[in-house]
Amino acid sequence: MAAVSPPLLPVTVLPAAATTTTTTATIVLPVPDASSAVDPRAYLARLLDSAKRSLSGARPWAELLDRAALSRPDSLADAAARARKNLAYFRVNYALLVALSLAASLLAHPFALAALAALLAAWCVLYLLRPADGAPLAAFGRTFSDRETLGGLVAASAFVVFLTSVGTIVFSAVALGAAIACAHGAFRVPEEQLFLDEGVQVAGGGGSSLDLLSFFTNAAGGGGR
Repeated sequence: MAAVSPPLLPVTVLPAAATTTTTTATIVLPVPDASSAVDPRAYLARLLDSAKRSLSGARPWAELLDRAALSRPDSLADAAARARKNLAYFRVNYALLVALSLAASLLAHPFALAALAALLAAWCVLYLLRPADGAPLAAFGRTFSDRETLGGLVAASAFVVFLTSVGTIVFSAVALGAAIACAHGAFRVPEEQLFLDEGVQVAGGGGSSLDLLSFFTNAAGGGGR
């Protein structure tokens, strides 16, 4: 009698478990360079140093106010020649004279002084002293780019200077100081030996004139722009 084979049991073959590989992505955030931030104290130190070097070229005020050196010019050409020589020799003193005229005029008009102070503060906070990699300006529910911020500052400056009484006050004070400087230069007799020394200084590199120019240009160098 033939043997009966056992029944075949159903066999289910399970698929091999899929191997899952997890890749971790590393995001590197840029770290702002500390040197790119503007240090207000260093900025003011550079400004004061430039101002000191500029003022070092001023002539003695006793020499400027020497009444014995004043006389009436012989002609208009003589007055122009005197003014040209004296403007070159007393340029720092005349610049201080114009600045003194402007300061006195602003002190006599507190509104103009407050408007210019607010305008200067806006330029320093929003542009000159703001880090180059700082966050954009956000106001009135939107974000302003650096170009839009600069355009707004320029527009505000033009409005304050040209469309208000501030511009008239400033221009009048500067014109008064310049007129006094030109009148003094035309009536003061230049001393030839003094201008020989001045010619040596100009040939040697400009001296105090470059320092006076650097007083206004060093500000932009410290603003990170």
